[in-house]
Amino acid sequence: MRITLQYLSWLLWFPLNLLVIAALLRGAYRRFPFVFAYSITLFFTTAVEVAAYTSYFSGTRLAHTRAVYYWVDEGIRQALVFAVVISLIYQASREVRARGLVRAALVAGAILFAGVSFLLHYDAHAVISKWMTLWVRDLSFSSALLDFSLWAMLLAVRKNDLQLFLLSGGLGIQFAGEAIGQTVRNQFSSLVLLGNVIIIATSLACPYIWWQAFRASPVRKKTAVHARSPHS
Repeated sequence: MRITLQYLSWLLWFPLNLLVIAALLRGAYRRFPFVFAYSITLFFTTAVEVAAYTSYFSGTRLAHTRAVYYWVDEGIRQALVFAVVISLIYQASREVRARGLVRAALVAGAILFAGVSFLLHYDAHAVISKWMTLWVRDLSFSSALLDFSLWAMLLAVRKNDLQLFLLSGGLGIQFAGEAIGQTVRNQFSSLVLLGNVIIIATSLACPYIWWQAFRASPVRKKTAVHARSPHS
């Protein structure tokens, strides 16, 4: 059942992610380069994860364990989503007084937190999943707090920017789903399936909301300007 659910989630997720990328390519990638980089990286790292997952259950020998592929991919994804939230806060703070100070404090604090957390948890002699779990947990928690700050900032400045609201909301749903799903799985062994469903549902909700945010973004069309002939 777990394997079937996993493949079903991928079957639904890949088309959604491709729709997000296609919508970004209509022009929104210029305004949201970190979101674009995250979406592209998310697609390829998930493809690697699917290949490793399939090879593991088919008995194919891999250069590394499935856990190594998963945690390396997860580390890259968490670092990028961290950057995405910071970039969105950077845009939302344009109308905030002393925005230079606010931006510098947020970016410096976020980078410092991620670096200190990595140094505290990294252990070259331990199994990768042991220390990566802790580091990814810290990044996820920090990203959730930053996303909450972004939402509060958008409400405070009354910024009428639907895209920022939808991007922030999609991430918030995903972060909340991951936290609730992981808690359910770890605390209630009989409800592991429910925890998995919650995580998968919210991970699908985020790209769907992002797709809705970008699909309505304006497309710049070049219009040919014909100079009138002096003899016409």
